[in-house]
Formats: sequence, C-alpha cells, structure tokens
Amino acid sequence: MKPPILALKEVRLADGPKMLFDGVDLGLEPRSRACLVGRNGAGKTTLLKVLAGGLQADEGERVVTPGTTVSYVPQEPDITGATVLDYAIAGGAQPYQAESTLALFGIDPAKSTQGLSGGEIRRVALARAFAEDPDVLLLDEPTNHLDILAIETLETEIAACRAAMLIISHDRAFLERTTGRCFWLEHRKVRRLDKGFEAFDGWVEQIIAADAEEGRRLDKQLEKEEYWLRRGVTGRRARNEGRRRALLDLREQKQARLREVRGDLTMAIASSGMSGQRVVEAKGVSKTFGERTLFKPFSTRIQRGDRVAIVGPNGAGKTTLVKLLLGEIASDTGEVKLGANLEIAYIDQARADLKPDMMLRDVLTPMGGDQVMVRGQAKHVAAYAREFLFTDQQIRQPVRSLSGGERNRLLLARALATPANLLVLDEPTNDLDMDTLDLLEDILADYEGTLILVSHDRDFIDRLASSTIALNGRGDVVETPGGWQDFLRQNPGYFRAIDDPAPAAAPKPAPVKVEAVKPTKLSYKDQRRLQELEAALAALPGRIAKLEVDLADPALYARDRAGFDRINQTLEKTRQELSASEEEWLALEERREALEAGR
Repeated sequence: MKPPILALKEVRLADGPKMLFDGVDLGLEPRSRACLVGRNGAGKTTLLKVLAGGLQADEGERVVTPGTTVSYVPQEPDITGATVLDYAIAGGAQPYQAESTLALFGIDPAKSTQGLSGGEIRRVALARAFAEDPDVLLLDEPTNHLDILAIETLETEIAACRAAMLIISHDRAFLERTTGRCFWLEHRKVRRLDKGFEAFDGWVEQIIAADAEEGRRLDKQLEKEEYWLRRGVTGRRARNEGRRRALLDLREQKQARLREVRGDLTMAIASSGMSGQRVVEAKGVSKTFGERTLFKPFSTRIQRGDRVAIVGPNGAGKTTLVKLLLGEIASDTGEVKLGANLEIAYIDQARADLKPDMMLRDVLTPMGGDQVMVRGQAKHVAAYAREFLFTDQQIRQPVRSLSGGERNRLLLARALATPANLLVLDEPTNDLDMDTLDLLEDILADYEGTLILVSHDRDFIDRLASSTIALNGRGDVVETPGGWQDFLRQNPGYFRAIDDPAPAAAPKPAPVKVEAVKPTKLSYKDQRRLQELEAALAALPGRIAKLEVDLADPALYARDRAGFDRINQTLEKTRQELSASEEEWLALEERREALEAGR
C-alpha cells in the first residue's frame, strides 16, 4: 500500500468542555476512496475541516505530501462572484475546464450567483472542485438537494476522477457505489474498515456485539445500556422476514391494480364505494404551466396501506403532482377523488424553523405537560424522545445546543406525532444522518396508514415503496410496482433522453481550437482521461473478484435476498464498466499512437 498523501496523526480537539477527538489517526493514499461515518454531533464535519486545513487541532499533526492539492466542498457552500464561472475559477481551475464541468452538472457558466436553488448551489460547488483537478477531494454531504439523475452524474465523475476522496454522506446507495474504505467516528476515535460501505453495517454490529459481551463479563449494567443506545437503529437494518414479505405482498397487489387501471379506468367507480379503502383516485390528470407541460394525462389509484414513491429530476413537477393528488391545486384535465375520513400530515421540503431558546421537550409538548399523543396513544415525552435517539439530558437542553441533523430529527419527531392516516413526506432525507434515516425507515415501515414519499434516496425508496411514480421532465409519467431498482429494470432508458437544462452551457474550450490545427498529441482532457482509465483498469478486476467471492457464499441468498440482488447488480454493472473502460482506453491509446506517429 502506498503511503498517505494527506493524514492526521494523534489529533485532539475540544469544543469547549466537550472533547470531539482524542487521538484520531486517519490517512488517505493516492486515488483511495473512503467514507466517514458517524452520528450527528460526533464531529464529522469538524474532522473534515481539520483535514482540509481550515481548522487547527489542539494537538496532533496534519501531514500533507509536498505539492498535494486539496479541494473541499462544505455542507453549505457559499457561492460568490458575479457569475458561477467566476466562482468556479476562483480556486485556480482553468476557465475551459470550469465551463466543461459546469455544463456537465447542467449549469450555465454565465448564470448569476444570486438566487440559486439548493440543488444549483450544490452542483456549482461540485463543478468547481472537479475542475480544480485536485489530488485530494473532501466532500461533505455532496448529494444533499441533488435529484437522482444529478447523483448518478456525480457517481460517474467520482469514478473517473484521479483524486483521493473522503466523503461524508447519508446516502447508502451512493456510498456503496463510490467507496472502498470506511472510517467510523465513534466515541472520539476513528476506526477503519478496508472494505466498501456495503460491509459497514455488519462490521459495526460485530464491534458492538463484542463491546456488549465485554460489558456483560464485567457485569456493568451501565455499559449494557450504553450498548443498546450506541446500537441505535443500526441493528434494525437487518429487517425481519415478516416485514419484508409484507412489502413484497404490497408490491404484488399494486401490480395487479395497475393492470386494472390501465386496462379499464371504470374500475375507479367500483373502488369508490369501499369506505376507507380508497385514498386517492386520479383519472386522466395533467398539468401545464405556460407552454411547459409538467405531466400529460395520467391515472393512478392509491389505496389504504400503499407506499408510493414519486421520483424524477428537479423541476419535473414532483411536488406539483403531490399537491394535485391531495386536492390542493386543480388539474387541467381529468379528476381527482379523495377517500373519506382522511387525516393528512404533510411534511414539505421547507421545514419550520425552531426557536433556539426553546427546550426540546417544549417543542414536542407545545401545549405543556409531559405527555405526547402519538397516533391516539399517550407517551411520556422522554420516552418518545428516546425513540428518536435523544437522551434524557437532551430533552432539557435548548434547541441551539443541537446539531443541524439533530434539529431535523426533532422536527420529524414533532411532525410524526400528528394524528394522520395519510402521511406525505417531501424530501424527508435531506440533511439527516444514517441513524435518523434508519429510524425514520423503521417508523414508516410499521406505519399503518398510507404513505406518499418524494425522495432522491434510492436505498430509502427500495426499502419502503410498494410502487414508484416517475416524472422525466418531458411530461411523461410512469408508475411501476416496487422501488427504484424495480423501476429501472422495467423502464430502461426512461431518463436518458432528457436534454441539458441549459443548452447554451455546452463547453466551448480553447483546446478544441488548438486540436483542430494538426494536433501532435492528445488534448489535456484526453490525457487525463487516459490516466483515469488506466487506474480503473487496474482497480476494477479486483472489485469484480471480491463481488464474485461474496456471491459464492451459499448462505447469502437465504440470509439476505436483497443483499444478494444488490451484489449481483453491482457485479454486472462493474463488469460493464470494465468492458467500456477497456474499449475507451484502446481507442484513446490508438489515437495517441497515431498522433505521435504523425509528428
């Protein structure tokens, strides 16, 4: 293994009386891809700032190989300058390279930095980092506010990039596709796993189980309780078989109903008489704003207990479709019928602010007292807070003491206590850590009502959705039984033909003119791509071999069907990537030889 080009040695850092890190060691070798995982408030972002050189540790050493360049994309980028191109070249990137990466992420280089949406801010910051062509790239929650297609673009760029990377993210599917090593920040220390994120949960469970056994041997009840607290929701990732079968049954029922709807829309009349069974019946609904059609006539039937995911690129009309299905806005054509006795709880993207001086318990009990009504049952506020991973001490602390992720967790706790039999969540996973996502997934999986979910988190959708409604931004709407992977298998290429949102942003770099005049060598971009392909060709066979070993486990299919399918899909994708890389490398190498021979 090569020596690290960026490392921390015995780093210690305190935030007032609270010790964040106590002897942290962490290193990144050239081209390594790692994730940093930990609970909200553990100090992940702070550790990334120390690595980036923007924050000085109290003790220890930050070691950087001379000549190493480091780019850092913070969780909340501050985009400055007159245009996004001005911002993208402020770190030293060549203008033509900045234009190219901005266009790749669908951003017009001439666009003003004022009034950017959350997704645009994220894409501009990522484009700048890749344009700088760094040796080390540090990414803090890079998928926040990105739609699924933008996330897949980011995954492609990461695969092609030569930089070593350390990534903080709550997106499990993203980490499984991009990382080969895990750093776990827990109790002020960092532990290291030299495997990809798909092995993280099992590894953590082994560590926690060993810690718990040690606690039992020492007969310390406190340590035993701490084990369960630390275990949090990680152990809940191992779904019980009954819940999995229930989701599969829901998907089969949804498939049968979709066949009925597509075959004979008059079935809607028959279902309308089933009191409490029909939640939403939409027949031939469409919506147009000006000259733009958000979605063409579309029909669906949502029944009690369904879990419907709505996906698509930013701006395709997902939130508009939700509001139309709820009867909040009118359809241009068709009709929407809502079921009887509906109680709707709607958590939108712009969640309400919390007053910094409010105590956590007061947020959960705005009318006073120490009881929270949850779906008709009274719970003590401390017990309910513990369900959302808050300690008894925290419920007496002000909101300002909570981290950003903890505040979002508190907002969800307050919203999910609202009596409802139809729960609508618009981008609920933004800014949440994995523990909170696992907890939210648990709550929603056990929820007895109906769920409509707008999300870009593919793993979250796969584990919850009984059907997926997809909008492609051109007015088309398709509904498929199952989650995200089911949708992709049944609708290949559905999103591929989407035009770039800013055609004028196509790159017009100076090197194109140079190459047009009897080039004698590959362009800078092609030389860089050739290096990237050589690195990929060296790494991909090892990844394929590892996946094949995992699949060879005879007990894997019976133990974890979803895991088996995921590994199988990853293996096929990796094989395709290897084949495509070989073909592209051969074409570039032949071109390089031809250019050199023509000098």
